[in-house]
Amino acid sequence: MTDPRGFLSIPRRPIPPRPVEERLGDWREVYAGQALLPLVSEQAKRCMDCGIPFCHSGCPLGNLIPEWNAYASRGDWRAAAERLHATNNFPEFTGRLCPAPCEDACVLAINADPVTIKNVEQTIADEAWERGYTPPQPPQRLSGKTVAVIGSGPAGLAAAQQLTRTGHTVVVYERDDRPGGLLRYGIPEFKMEKHHVDRRIEQMREEGTKFRTGVDVGGELDAAELRRRHDALIVAVGATERRELPVPGRRLDGIHQAMDYLTYANRVREGDYAAPPVSAEGRHTVIVGGGDTASDCLGTVLRQGALSAVQLDINPEPGESRPDAQPWPVTHPKVYRISHAHAEARGREGIDPRLFSSATLHFEGDAEGRVRALCLTEVEPAARSPLPGTERALPADLVLIALGFSGPEQGSGLMEQLGLTVDERGNFARDGAFAALPSRPCGRDASAGRDASAGRAASAGRGSPADGESGPARPPERTTGQAPPDGVFIAGDAGRGQSLVVWAIAEGRAAAAAADRYLSGSTVLPSPIAPRDRPLVA
Repeated sequence: MTDPRGFLSIPRRPIPPRPVEERLGDWREVYAGQALLPLVSEQAKRCMDCGIPFCHSGCPLGNLIPEWNAYASRGDWRAAAERLHATNNFPEFTGRLCPAPCEDACVLAINADPVTIKNVEQTIADEAWERGYTPPQPPQRLSGKTVAVIGSGPAGLAAAQQLTRTGHTVVVYERDDRPGGLLRYGIPEFKMEKHHVDRRIEQMREEGTKFRTGVDVGGELDAAELRRRHDALIVAVGATERRELPVPGRRLDGIHQAMDYLTYANRVREGDYAAPPVSAEGRHTVIVGGGDTASDCLGTVLRQGALSAVQLDINPEPGESRPDAQPWPVTHPKVYRISHAHAEARGREGIDPRLFSSATLHFEGDAEGRVRALCLTEVEPAARSPLPGTERALPADLVLIALGFSGPEQGSGLMEQLGLTVDERGNFARDGAFAALPSRPCGRDASAGRDASAGRAASAGRGSPADGESGPARPPERTTGQAPPDGVFIAGDAGRGQSLVVWAIAEGRAAAAAADRYLSGSTVLPSPIAPRDRPLVA
């Protein structure tokens, strides 16, 4: 703790974004070019170095936040970077993309403004790259073992880097033409410029990780054959099965899944297209969904020159402060938040582009089969049932469906070829050591085989009931009729379901530790979470 009175004498001052008019005219990051120092060093002095730093419990990576806050406040960027990278492979990703549950768990958040942890994290990561404090770390010797990683999103990349640095020979297989997964094609450039991804990929290549892009494992390449060619296999394909909106008129032209739309926009930035195949330019645009993907779509349509932009959220408008039913520090509170895209859409009038407690009834089209209007209704908050007399129509030339994802992509071939099972949430089932669960007769307890680490983490405030404790009954798992090959591990959203980038990195690190233990008999790699750990919600 560098300043015992810092949290009393220094007010919270986040890094200011660029002016709205400026950033809407380009695709650079919202904070690009903004001065980080000395503001961040001053803000780091607000950290109280609590006896029990609850910010740790808010972060699944267990980031050593008070330690690197202290180093940042002194300007010791080398030491700060060392402590930051001790628990996080890619802090430049999380510093830009994570919604910072650590800040909601900050002790100051009880009755004051929390430390700007996210800004400090991004600054340390950027300073480390600028000053050359993140050199490649190739292993001193090789183990002679090989590992295949399917998927190059944050979970796959984290697992690959951990295993490569341990001495295993790792090959990452990616279906797209470039590595990065969701980081590459799902995250807009204005949230994270892709040179950050390219820089990490190049670092990993110099460490020895091999990348094979344009390879569809489960399609053109049999996954079982891939497993036979390697000593272990990590499945980190994400949760990419998109939720649909089954209402009349859904098949009209001009209605698209959000992830397709964002991918087109990102490919323009990569130079693949001169113009996006789907553009909001000159169109009345409606975005259906209330999450981060919907916000990303909003920022994108504004930069493309949409005539108007409205976002529908079926949830009621949250309050400004933490509800009593969502206690500190164990819950990430549902409060009224303004993303950068929302601020851009509000403009000078200050009107929120979101319509809360609203649901889609149907779409209307023209004679050519193109969408022209979205008919909506207000809903009763608890039951989400339509309120009679609230129906109305919004002009809509472009509709983007951003309702999230329900699990790994169906029909990819992975499940059948590897003999994977699916849990009650539609994700690949796994045991307490991240290994794929074998097929079993319907009705057998899906929680069998979990190790005690899941219980320990749950009792610490992150997860489900510990082993042996009572919990809700689970429906039987669906099976594929065969057992997965030994040495198959499930990491990231493929096993957890749709989640945050910080959870994906933690998953990759933990799965790497499990794979290393399988290959070597023991491991020194950290395992920050167990497969069944979950953030607590009210």
